[in-house]
Amino acid sequence: MKRLGWGGCRLDRELDRHWLRWALLAWAAVAVWYLWQRWPQVQWLALGDTDDNMRLMQVRAWLAGQGWYDLRQYRLDPAFGGFDIHWSRVVDLPLAGLILLFKPFVGTAWAERLASGIAPLLPLAVVMTALSVTARRLIAPAAWPVALIVLMGCTSTMLMFAPLRIDHHGWQLACLAVTVAGLADPRRARGGATVGLSSAVSLTIGLEMLPYCAMAGAIVALRWIWDAAEARRMLVYGLSLGGGSALGFALFASHANQAMRCDALTPVWLSVMVAAGLLLFLLALANPSARWARLGLAAVAGAAILGGFAGFYPQCLGRPEGVSQALADTWLNNVREARPIYRHPLRTAFPVAVLPVIGILGALFATWRWRRSERVVGWAAIALFTAFAAAMLLWQVRAGPAAQMLSVPGATALVWVVVPWCLGHRWIWVRIGGSVAAFLLVSGLFAGFVLRYLPQDPPSNRSVAIRNANASCARFWAMQPLDRLPRGTIFTQVDLGPRLIALTRHNAVAGPYHRNERAILDVHRAFTGSAERARGLIARHQADYLLICRDMSETTVYRARNPNGFYAQIVGGRVPEWLEPISLPENSPFLLFRVERERRAGA
Repeated sequence: MKRLGWGGCRLDRELDRHWLRWALLAWAAVAVWYLWQRWPQVQWLALGDTDDNMRLMQVRAWLAGQGWYDLRQYRLDPAFGGFDIHWSRVVDLPLAGLILLFKPFVGTAWAERLASGIAPLLPLAVVMTALSVTARRLIAPAAWPVALIVLMGCTSTMLMFAPLRIDHHGWQLACLAVTVAGLADPRRARGGATVGLSSAVSLTIGLEMLPYCAMAGAIVALRWIWDAAEARRMLVYGLSLGGGSALGFALFASHANQAMRCDALTPVWLSVMVAAGLLLFLLALANPSARWARLGLAAVAGAAILGGFAGFYPQCLGRPEGVSQALADTWLNNVREARPIYRHPLRTAFPVAVLPVIGILGALFATWRWRRSERVVGWAAIALFTAFAAAMLLWQVRAGPAAQMLSVPGATALVWVVVPWCLGHRWIWVRIGGSVAAFLLVSGLFAGFVLRYLPQDPPSNRSVAIRNANASCARFWAMQPLDRLPRGTIFTQVDLGPRLIALTRHNAVAGPYHRNERAILDVHRAFTGSAERARGLIARHQADYLLICRDMSETTVYRARNPNGFYAQIVGGRVPEWLEPISLPENSPFLLFRVERERRAGA
């Protein structure tokens, strides 16, 4: 990139010397813009995802006196004593801290709103800093602004940091960005510690990034196999991973997560991380000089980890959620984000996949370009990591945010080479038009322009109704009339449960969490079965009310399983005598009924 400056100030020198100051200033500008853009949603606490609502409820319960290690949600399925959430309190800390900070000045309600708006922006600062460090280490000291511009075009990634996105995804992406910076670190001990600790923090938060943590560990081991001098990196990585995971388990594992389960950092995964860290530490200490010997030892260690895992924890070889086939067929297999990218429409898949492809090409190009430099090892690691992240899209499209973020270094490397070449061309139309076109192309930003020309099916009346219902039923104004009723337990759709308990004083029966299997199945069986069966299931959960959001996306499953089931009967006006309709405002998207006490008791 050409040296730029004005007056007596060299811009590239300023961007190098004071890069952190300017990167944090850029983050502050993005944060202010995000809050301004989404202020109406913040004002109405429009938490759009079930996990965001549940995260707020978890923090509320903790601040109200619930134990640090007690993550049971007592307002879901209270007839059975509530149910456990497989999360940890790592992500609760910044949210709770912001609430306590604002509460003396604006009261509890507004403190929750402000905290929910600001908290997701904190991990974005970590991501922007980590990607800036990676660009400085692998491309050029002044290349970090380009990386941040490319990041702004990662639509799937940036959505994880939007105000009100208070669940754990943003923090796990932050851990992943720090891992990448560690892989790019030329200082071996510091890089190993960075990768190990960031992986341990990510696993303490949740297991969603477990494949990426495993891949990072594999890359550290591969670097050692290739170069014995990398033993120091692997030694420190092994200690950091094992020790960090043990510390995370001790500080954050809930009472429920101290059982031998497969869906969180339980003793199962703790033993795996400690064993893996110990073996890598021992291999680094041995550090034979022959490359074939290092490869053989690494293969034996990997086989020992995999064999031990299969032998000691065979229950974890399938789905980590450990759900029954009935729940998988009824609910889990119908989650859209769990489907591979090729099963989604082109208009959905194209903008997600474009940047990962560019990132792979850019990382490969950079590996070749710096093949005679010390940077080649870092670029080879980035290329391998980016390719792995892109391959994850073939498993689940929910890997999109991570795949896009990991593509930023490769795309930045292309921008750093291609755009200056265009700017230095002797033809003016290449200098101007070519520079703009090249930047849009290699940064992936062109996807937004192409998207409007991709074919799409016209929305059906059904899809429009579903979209409207999903939005309307979750809004504050729709839920508010429910608080005029005496407090009770409301039997309603699974996806509506967390929002209901977040906005009203009522309890709900179910939420979309796999440890809530009994309640999820009961809700689906009630709405897809006969009225008499629904009556018994509603009585089983001691519900006082029945609430139905017409045409919510979940109802497509009900209709598909039984077009004449209880849900279809209710929305069709066939209300059984044991349900008493309750009037709601004319514009309400709900149908609400009181379950008659005498009939419920006798059911």
